[in-house]
Amino acid sequence: MRIVCLDLEGVLVPEIWIEFAERTGIPELRRTTRDEPNYDTLMKYRLNILAQRKLGLPDIQEVIASMGPMPGAREFLDDLRDAYQVVILSDTFYEFAKPLMKQLGLPTLFCHSLEANAEGILVNYHLRMPNQKQEAVRRFKELNFKVAAAGDSYNDTAMLGEAHGGILFHPPENVIREFPQFPVVRDYAGLRAEIDKVFARV
Repeated sequence: MRIVCLDLEGVLVPEIWIEFAERTGIPELRRTTRDEPNYDTLMKYRLNILAQRKLGLPDIQEVIASMGPMPGAREFLDDLRDAYQVVILSDTFYEFAKPLMKQLGLPTLFCHSLEANAEGILVNYHLRMPNQKQEAVRRFKELNFKVAAAGDSYNDTAMLGEAHGGILFHPPENVIREFPQFPVVRDYAGLRAEIDKVFARV
């Protein structure tokens, strides 16, 4: 009864907002949870910029449709799912993630949803629940699962701390400095090895 909880962006797929920022030439949209620990602050900042530029959901979906998983991600995930149950816990949105999930073999995804007006302009976002990553891990433990978790950003650290073992995957230096208790890995081979170590000791 072992389950692996993975973040999506920065672990299995590129950061969607960074890719969109580069395609549109709006550097302000490069800001992610690696830079801003308060998710509500970050999302209001993003929605405000999009509204000012009159960019909507179709514009973002067009960029996402041309993206793919990170090199080696599909193979890593397929191999991991042969050994463990795997759930993706992400602060992205179903409206963004669907094309990428197909390319990853449709793993289970828990994330949030977006609200757009008739013109496709994003007007709000809706969290599935507060602290959903940490809460999901807590509930899996109550169901008697042993849980390993991996992520790359501030918004993953509560999930990592709640799991039986948490791992930082290719995190920025500021996150490493603030959370030295988590092992750091830089590639999928290292991540798989750390996941196996978690389950070997619990």
